[in-house]
Amino acid sequence: MEARYKPYSEYKDSTIEWLREIPAHWDVSKLRYMFSFGKGLGITKENLLDDGVFCVNYGEVHSKYGFELDPSIHQLKCVSEDYLISSQSALLLKGDLVFADTSEDIDGSGNFTQLTTDHVVFSGYHTIIARPADRQCSRFYAYLFDSREFRAQIRYAVKGVKVFSITQAILRGVNIWLPTLDERQKITNFLDHETAKIDTLIEKQQQLIQLLKEKRQAVISHAVTKGLNPKVKMRDSGVEWLGEVPTDWKISKLKYHTRLFEQGWSPQCDSRQAEGDEFGVLKVGCVNYGTFDSNENKALPKELTPRLQYLIQQGDLLISRANTKDLVGSAAVVDKNYDKIILCDKLYRLRFNESIEPQWAAYYLALPIVRQQIELGASGASHSMQNIGQSTIKELPIVIPSPKEVGAILLEVKNKTAIFELTLNLANDQIALLHERRTALISAAVTGKIDVRNWVAPKESQANKTVAA
Repeated sequence: MEARYKPYSEYKDSTIEWLREIPAHWDVSKLRYMFSFGKGLGITKENLLDDGVFCVNYGEVHSKYGFELDPSIHQLKCVSEDYLISSQSALLLKGDLVFADTSEDIDGSGNFTQLTTDHVVFSGYHTIIARPADRQCSRFYAYLFDSREFRAQIRYAVKGVKVFSITQAILRGVNIWLPTLDERQKITNFLDHETAKIDTLIEKQQQLIQLLKEKRQAVISHAVTKGLNPKVKMRDSGVEWLGEVPTDWKISKLKYHTRLFEQGWSPQCDSRQAEGDEFGVLKVGCVNYGTFDSNENKALPKELTPRLQYLIQQGDLLISRANTKDLVGSAAVVDKNYDKIILCDKLYRLRFNESIEPQWAAYYLALPIVRQQIELGASGASHSMQNIGQSTIKELPIVIPSPKEVGAILLEVKNKTAIFELTLNLANDQIALLHERRTALISAAVTGKIDVRNWVAPKESQANKTVAA
């Protein structure tokens, strides 16, 4: 932490394994003495509606919203107003914290969100409600719960192998450390200001990433639909949504060029990545962003015999068969042979005859105009999970230049997109560093490693608040 943040003058042993020392005048307590607990609605996804009373479920707790929940900003599903009469104990108050009671990995154990508005909101399925007794400190508690030291206790206590579960009993037994009431507010004010600055920097990097992705896609789209010669003669493709293509390019359907089209296996796997000599079964996310990621897999239990016919090979084109609406149909080419990685049933595997390069097909399937056709052919009960049948892919028209031209286009695209990839990697690295700084700052402030009692908001921040008021 920077030198401008000074430590307290005196510390004491906290007696908490993951915390060690705290300022000498701070207290140590248990969550049970400072919070009351409740459970969310006993419902399932089938009970969720598009209209009604807002409801936050464990999926939202694990989502990108972070630890702040504002229904006017964050999209939530709803439940019937009948629950206002039958289940008032599951209604949230401003400042209540909602924990997800299950997680697929240990790092997600202890994930929570906090209602920061006065909206009427229910806590939904697989959730635990934590209600602070001193509600004026609710924001401080959110930062405390987000600290590495608090989360370490949760991760140590959770039970499970494939799914990690926390209970009210676990939460009640967790240790917390408490500054004075005045200090809690000062720590909160400090973190609100400092994390807001970090969040702004993260948002700018995310905007840069989005812009770079759009420019990269524009480069790919033009090359794959128009070629490299700006003076080439064009003709109507005969496909309304495809428009014009170079005169000598062929129009065909994918089904005429595949020698293998299959989906994989669906065993019950461990909720962790395969290690060492273990077999791994791919997760659908391995193709989400156009580049194959073999680390997106789950370990196959040793008692199950692997189905080796589903081992993936270099040149396999993988397409997500079941995914969210914006990702269903995502495609990527396997970069090498794998002797321990197995195709899952949420993926299609395509192998082509010599008329189509797998990478050409992957770029083509990622074109916005083609993705629109895939999404139109998808089916599913909700936007959260969509499915595409084999026929949707097989019947897609595809443009096919000469083999020589395909090679030139792929090389040009590779060279141009490499520059975008470098910049994207730098931006993602910067976001990771900012997240690390945010986490470190929160932990330092809420554990007393830095003393912010004399911190004063910069004048520009105070001026902004005056103008806003």
